[in-house]
Amino acid sequence: MEFDLPKTAIVFLVVIGLGVGGLIAAPMMTTGTVLTMVAPSMIVFGLLMLAIGVKHGEYRALH
Repeated sequence: MEFDLPKTAIVFLVVIGLGVGGLIAAPMMTTGTVLTMVAPSMIVFGLLMLAIGVKHGEYRALH
């Protein structure tokens, strides 16, 4: 499957949604903590890893 921007965004949101949903369902933290602290950090980390992965893929495609 070839990823383009819409497919990548959908997969990204699904993965983040599953993680946040699982943390909300688990009785470890309050919902407010998950939504205000954990979810934003998951999004930032995910975007950082996506950017690194894209750059690595570009490097591998050229060499």
